Amino acid sequence: MSPELSRTGKPTTSSDVFAFGALLLEVACGRRPIEPDAPPMQLNLVDWVRECWARGQLLGAADPRLAKFYDGEEMELVLKLGLVCCQSAPEVRPSMRRVIRYLNGDENLADDVSLVFSERESAATSQVRETIGSSSTIHCCLLEIMFSHIALFCLVLFVAPSARSSTDEFVFNGFKRASNLSLDGYARITNDGAIQLTNETMRVMGHAFFSSPVRMLDSQHRNLSALSFSTIFVFDIITADGEGGGTGLTFVMSPSKTLPQADSGAYLGLFGAGNNGNFSNHVFAVEFDTAYIPGMFNETNDNHVGIDINSIISNISTPAGYYSNDSNKVDLELEMGKPIQAWIEYSGDTMVLNVTIAPLSVPKPSRPLISYTVNLSPIFKEHMYVGFSGATGQIVSSHYILGWSFQTNGMAAPLDISQLSIPQLPSASSSSNSSSMALAIKIGAITSIATLIAVGTGISIFYYLQQRAKLAETLEDWELDHPHRFRYKDLYKATKGFKETELLGRGGFGHVFKGVIKHAGEEVAVKKISHNTRQGIREFIAEIASLGRMRHRHLVELKGWCKRNEDLLLVYEFMPKGSLDMLLFDRENSTILSWQQRFKILKGVAAGILYLHQEWEQVVVHRDIKASNVLLDATMDAKISDFGLARLYEHGNNLHTTHVVGTLGYMAPELSRTGRSTTSSDVFAFGALLLEVACGRRPIKFEAPPNELSLVDWVRECQEKGELLQVADSRLQKCYNKEEMELVLKLGLVCCQSVPEVRPSMKQVIQYLNGDEHLADDADLIFSEGESLDLASVRISYASSYAMASTSSLTEGR
Repeated sequence: MSPELSRTGKPTTSSDVFAFGALLLEVACGRRPIEPDAPPMQLNLVDWVRECWARGQLLGAADPRLAKFYDGEEMELVLKLGLVCCQSAPEVRPSMRRVIRYLNGDENLADDVSLVFSERESAATSQVRETIGSSSTIHCCLLEIMFSHIALFCLVLFVAPSARSSTDEFVFNGFKRASNLSLDGYARITNDGAIQLTNETMRVMGHAFFSSPVRMLDSQHRNLSALSFSTIFVFDIITADGEGGGTGLTFVMSPSKTLPQADSGAYLGLFGAGNNGNFSNHVFAVEFDTAYIPGMFNETNDNHVGIDINSIISNISTPAGYYSNDSNKVDLELEMGKPIQAWIEYSGDTMVLNVTIAPLSVPKPSRPLISYTVNLSPIFKEHMYVGFSGATGQIVSSHYILGWSFQTNGMAAPLDISQLSIPQLPSASSSSNSSSMALAIKIGAITSIATLIAVGTGISIFYYLQQRAKLAETLEDWELDHPHRFRYKDLYKATKGFKETELLGRGGFGHVFKGVIKHAGEEVAVKKISHNTRQGIREFIAEIASLGRMRHRHLVELKGWCKRNEDLLLVYEFMPKGSLDMLLFDRENSTILSWQQRFKILKGVAAGILYLHQEWEQVVVHRDIKASNVLLDATMDAKISDFGLARLYEHGNNLHTTHVVGTLGYMAPELSRTGRSTTSSDVFAFGALLLEVACGRRPIKFEAPPNELSLVDWVRECQEKGELLQVADSRLQKCYNKEEMELVLKLGLVCCQSVPEVRPSMKQVIQYLNGDEHLADDADLIFSEGESLDLASVRISYASSYAMASTSSLTEGR
């Protein structure tokens, strides 16, 4: 992962070049890009190869298993080219066309080529120059064998000439003879020619995709801009006896026809607990949602339309309805059992997404229900699959798609309504007949069962005792070594069987349910974590038991735990005010946090992190500090949740995968190089939180103008222009202490410096917040990933120290 991704969240052709550079080094050296068990100097492959080159021992990095059976020039070329591709400044990486010219020997990679590795060097480097050597021919037989397929693929992917993207279009006036659809889950084509995504079965999902991908990015543009598209479809949601069903259906665009980790229920068959919110999903959806969990998912009610990007938490949602000719909004029940027509239109030029719905008998309204400005370019892959997803929860409904048209670079063709098959609601007479038959069956069954009651009771008692004994045997001996263990039965009852109505939230570590421990009359939050491997469970529970001894007013108290099969359940104190994220950004929340509340919350979070880093008996790195992991009690005191839980993710992680734990926008840039979380990376995340709370916006905002995409970059820019207070949350209406606001903004920037060694410790952060230490106004900061580079002259520089004036004000080194 290239360093700039942790700042911008936007993959580019240059970030792919970085990854290809890592692949070059991986193949040549015969080791993975990050080796956690290697000596410190060899942890990161790029750093190690750079060091070998600087010492004049570049070939010492070659795979020893080759026993030096390789062409020395080819090996040097691959190693040097890997480093050139892995430079930390994206502007100076070569294009894939140039990479292929180097590999084919059509262009010479100079021996004294200059590199920019800003994490270590560019803080002291003021000028950068790219050296292009004279052309010569290098014999590359070995490389042609090793990389011909990779190079050809990359050439086609990045630089092959193409005309303006062609138009993709199709029309389905019913699906009776549709052969180019891909169905999975409970999806099927009915005899009448409709797509049925779900039936009256609880907790299921179904998907229906057009079987061929459509081009969604314009390859003529260097940055691959999103194409315009339009789609029209008719859907129908039918529930048994007209009762409310769940949970809804979506129009979805995804890079794959199979949605990995997708779950039913509130996830709508799009995402799951393990990938909800991940930028790597590249999923765009318009949801027609008929379920509602208060305070969750940015939803308005149980009958709404929303825009989902990489997450089930909607970017925007509004109650379902349409605008009549007199511009009055008419409410529309999604589950009314009658067909509804939907129009979704996106302009790649204006980046405006319009969503319109209306009953089938009503012409398309002139005013859309939702008009939302969003840049879909970073969301889309070059080719995407388009289709539908539907899901049920504990309450069921049948989701139908009756007709569908789609087109890129133009308007989708209107549907021929006369050809559509309309599903029928269950008739009252059939329901009555079914009820009569059921009653007769019940009477007969009761008569038969009466003769077996005694035997049945005996069997039931025997079975109950046997099951009880079996459950008792599942408790492993080592579990008794750790206190604070709850019985699974007690937690099951406390959460009403982990019902969806008791669900408080979902996160990367699992589901959280509200519960009441009856014998104590105490409200708790129960986090249910599914662990897909037994590796590390015992060690993790030992760690949890240790963390359970932590007591601090700004940490959510861990009251206990339980293990059942592969599920871990953690019991926390209940936090009635919810998360800081919800209070800051929930559109349904009419209360705006005052500056006094925000400043108090930030100081509380800082105190909690300091306890984890320095005041507990061992150093605990949180790894995922963010607004949604800051919870508030009844008095609005902040408490940090999920501390230590990232270790579970590491215990069960595939050892062949480098997986960085964290959340986009809060991740320190060095994590992409080392994969190792530290107290300093926690400080970076807290800096992002400082800016987020002060500015009232998320660390990364994809729909913002380019210069405001990254919150850190935007605040830096405003500070440099002498307009720092312009970034303060406008909802505060300037009702804040000016000195405190400036302190929080400047301290956020100090914590978010790209070089970890110059960030303050949490002890210093608290001294600044409390006014015990002064934050210098003229502090020089290092933001090496974002510094502008003089591309006219690039030179190599291996700096041994940092030129940084503000270090003198940081009195406590680490």
